[in-house]
Order: sequence, then structure tokens, then C-alpha cells
Amino acid sequence: MPAPPYAALNEALELAFNLAPVGMCVTRERSIEICNDAFAHMFGHEQAELLGQPLAPLYPSFEEFTHTGHLGLQAMKASGSYADERIMRRRDGSLFWCHVVGRALDRSDPFARAVWMFEDISHRRPVSTPLTLREREIAQHIVTGATSKQIGRYLDISHRTVDAHRARLMRKLGASSTGELVALLLGNT
Repeated sequence: MPAPPYAALNEALELAFNLAPVGMCVTRERSIEICNDAFAHMFGHEQAELLGQPLAPLYPSFEEFTHTGHLGLQAMKASGSYADERIMRRRDGSLFWCHVVGRALDRSDPFARAVWMFEDISHRRPVSTPLTLREREIAQHIVTGATSKQIGRYLDISHRTVDAHRARLMRKLGASSTGELVALLLGNT
């Protein structure tokens, strides 16, 4: 079968980007070059408002923007892509869990230009209790099954500090075991 004409291919790609059921964006140096309606609406904005804007205001804090950027940069230099589940912030200040996957155009300079997919997973993983920055970071790793020692190495803190935060998370969420904590963090209650 012959390849479709360039105009038809371009139209199909534009249609796929704009009608994707998940948020999509292309970034330059962690600022939004282009995004689809699903991305804009997920964060409570109009598409035009986000173009040329930095990603930082979409994070719960500037520290989380910086920390996630550091982790993503390392992973993208190593493999060209990065994925995680994290808490993000809507325009109205409400927080929600989001599955994020990104791919760099150039592994040697991942943030020069990258393509990102954002999926709102709050329907299966609601943010039910306000958490501190560190608690959110630790919760993000607990749900992946990481041990306190692994989380400590990943965040460059002691495993005892991780245990203390885990205990606070359990108290805040009313969990009596790590399994129950994971279920609560994942919204499986």
C-alpha cells in the first residue's frame, strides 16, 4: 500500500495529537511549546494560556518541579525517556495524581525538546489527605514497592528518616500496615 500523501499524514498526526484521550505536550527547556485540549483542561486552563509557559506552576511546589526535573534529566540522559506517577496541581490549587511519560528528542540534552503524556489517574488514586512535599515523594516510591533503604538511597536521605515519614503517612491515612497504606495511596479502599 503506498504511503499517504504528506498533507494527509500531517492532518492525521494533528488529529491524533488534538483528540488524544490523554494530555499531551511538547516542551522546550521545560516550558510548554504546544499542548492538546486534554492537557489544558486537565490542569484547568485554556490551551492558549499555557503556550510558552513554564511547567513549574503545574507542580504542587517549585521544589517538586526542581526535584522531578533532576530525576527526569538523569533518566532521560540514560535511556531517552522517563515515567512516574506524581501529584500535580490544577489552576484552582487542587492536587491530583497523574501518570506521566516523557521522551527526549536528544538524549544528550533531554530538556531541549521533549514530548510528554499526562494521564489524570485521580479516579483510581484520589488525593484524600494533604501531604507534605517529602511525604508525597515517599508515597510516590512506597506505591512502587520500594523498601525504606531503596527510597532513602533514591532521595539521598537515611532509611530511618523514610521510616519516620512512612509512620506519619500511616497515621495520617489511618493505615495499620504497609499493605493498607499502599492500598490507601492507590485509592483501593
